[in-house]
Amino acid sequence: LSLMSHPLCHPQLEGLCSFLQLSTCPEPSLVRFCSWLLALTPDLSYTSAAVLAEQLFLRRVLSLTQPPSRHLMAALASFCSKYSHPFCRVLVAAVLQEPGEGAEQTKLMCELVEECLEPHSVQLLLSQVLEVPLSEKLLPVLQAVLGRQEVLPPELLDLLVLTLCQQAPAFSTSLNYAKLVAAVLTAYQSQVS
Repeated sequence: LSLMSHPLCHPQLEGLCSFLQLSTCPEPSLVRFCSWLLALTPDLSYTSAAVLAEQLFLRRVLSLTQPPSRHLMAALASFCSKYSHPFCRVLVAAVLQEPGEGAEQTKLMCELVEECLEPHSVQLLLSQVLEVPLSEKLLPVLQAVLGRQEVLPPELLDLLVLTLCQQAPAFSTSLNYAKLVAAVLTAYQSQVS
C-alpha cells in the first residue's frame, strides 16, 4: 500500500491493481482498501485517483442490476469524500455514455449527489450531464442536483436553462421534466427570466 503514495505511471498502477485483483475483490475488502487509501500521505495524484476509481468501481457500477450493497455504498462514499473530482470524471462519464435505461446507475448517481459529493463536484457532475442529450434517466439526476440548493455559477445556470429550453419539445409529455423546470424556476427565480 505504501507504493500507492509514490508517483506511479498509469500502466504501473493499472498493473498493480490487476495484481491485487481490485476490480473483483470482495466488497468488504473494498471498504477496507478505501479506508487505507484515505490514510495515505501524501494524497494520491489526480491521475492515480482516476485510475483507482476506474479499477475499483467502474465494472461494479456499470453492472448494477439492483441497488448497491451497503459495502459498495460505503466504499463509494469513502472514496468520494477525498477524490470526488477524479471519481466524477471517470465514473459519471462512463454512466452517461452507457446506452439504455440504467435505472440502478441513475439511482446511484442521485444518491451520490444527495449524500456524498462536495459542492464543486456536484457542479462538475451537472456540467457532465449537460454535455450529453437529456434523457428520462438523467432528469432525476438533475432534480437531485437542484435538491442540493447549491449556488450555481452563472455560466452553469445559463447552460442548464438553455438545455431545458432547447430540449423541451422532446419532453412535452414528461412529468419529470415538468417537475424539473418548476424546480429550476423556484430555486433560481431571481436569475431566470
